[in-house]
Amino acid sequence: MGDQEQREADAFRARELVAEARRLRQVIAAAEADLARTHADAFALAEEQTGRLRDASTREREMPLRSMAAEFAVDARTSDRTMQTHLFEAHRTVTQFPATWAAWHEGRVSRTHVRVIVEAGADLDDEHARVAFEQDVLDYAETTSPNRLRSYAEQVAEALNPRSMQERHDEAVHGRRVWVEDLRDGMSMLGAIGPSVEIHGVYDRLTRQAKAIKAADRAARREAVEGGGGPAVAEADAGPAGVGPAGVGGGGGADAVGGGVDGEVWFDERTLDQIRTDLLLDMMLTSTPSVDGAGGVVEGGLGAIRAHVQVTVPATSLAGTTTGGAELDGKCAVDAETARILAGNAPGFDRVFLDPIGGAVLAVDRRHATAAQKRYLMARDVRCRFPGCRRPARECDWDHREDYALGGKTDVENLGAFCKRHHTLKHAAGWTVVQHPGGRLQFTAPSGLEYTDDPPPRVMFIPDPPPDRGRAGVDDVRAPF
Repeated sequence: MGDQEQREADAFRARELVAEARRLRQVIAAAEADLARTHADAFALAEEQTGRLRDASTREREMPLRSMAAEFAVDARTSDRTMQTHLFEAHRTVTQFPATWAAWHEGRVSRTHVRVIVEAGADLDDEHARVAFEQDVLDYAETTSPNRLRSYAEQVAEALNPRSMQERHDEAVHGRRVWVEDLRDGMSMLGAIGPSVEIHGVYDRLTRQAKAIKAADRAARREAVEGGGGPAVAEADAGPAGVGPAGVGGGGGADAVGGGVDGEVWFDERTLDQIRTDLLLDMMLTSTPSVDGAGGVVEGGLGAIRAHVQVTVPATSLAGTTTGGAELDGKCAVDAETARILAGNAPGFDRVFLDPIGGAVLAVDRRHATAAQKRYLMARDVRCRFPGCRRPARECDWDHREDYALGGKTDVENLGAFCKRHHTLKHAAGWTVVQHPGGRLQFTAPSGLEYTDDPPPRVMFIPDPPPDRGRAGVDDVRAPF
């Protein structure tokens, strides 16, 4: 068999496997949806039993559901508390989101999609609002991954929710907390729930500091190689508060990126995740990183690194005529007050013009060609354009759809955000991409199967017109945000 015949045979087999996986997912989805229906019926039966206990105490009225959950849990060999939650969620899905359950049963969406839709629409008490929410979100859910669906579903729910994002945020912020969960092998997990901007800012600052340490380590390695000396392994003392060698973890702090003990040089073998964790623990235990190995790479050292977050805010929200629409890196909603504070303190921001009907990005008003193209693409793409990926565009490469070396133009119709993983995959694994108007990408896999990816959809927030603007024709004019 020749090389071309082998490639064709491999592609045919890959298409067969994808089709079989799709069929099995549909079978599994139907079975999961049927199980959810059974759980919903069990919850309804427990509610009927509770309704017959008119004069019972609160504790007695809890017993039918608890007993039902316990019986299902024993049969499923799981916790009755967990099962009670399953029964409630199944009942809410089947009764309040019937279209979503039907799509799940038909295999058009997965259980994870269903969970995202139900969680995003849970605050919509009005039945008509929920129906409108389902119709809008389900169309998008059938074309994208659950992670991408989440931000769009939250936008749609926000637009339909009679309570503003600010009201709900002010209430939710009272639930901020920090907790510890003990794991195996002497390890524990520290968790925190807080305002999205602050939490993402913490993660971003840790990431930037960790990358500075890795850059300093690479510089130390180059210096060692150019100097002709090989690395020597040195013992390191435990750092402050037992965080690890040299104060920032098991890989060694300052010695990990040069310096040395008695002329010996440490190299940092930690991953980015490990460095982030070590920095977090070190700063929480000592206020600032006790050992700063990035002083030669970052002026002012690690303490000079500040968090960066990208927030998209409709102009009408900044002006106060609408109360929603602010997003953090295309991942989650931001309350209007926080968005206005960030905009007021930002040294500058980009103005993005959207199509007033479809919400597509039309332009970004900056003049410098290369920088303007990047700003435009970040506003349009928001995240990596490979199907299902959510890596923020500002952390991605700017990929030429048609290779520059083959004559591809460096313009927005031939550029897009691809994270390093998928940028490499596109070039090395035989994936091809064709860009259509509006930023739609058509991917062709090595198997020959085709997939499409659209820029993230935008939800339009329309201000209520003043009473004196109710004359014919005026109410039909919609703001472009």
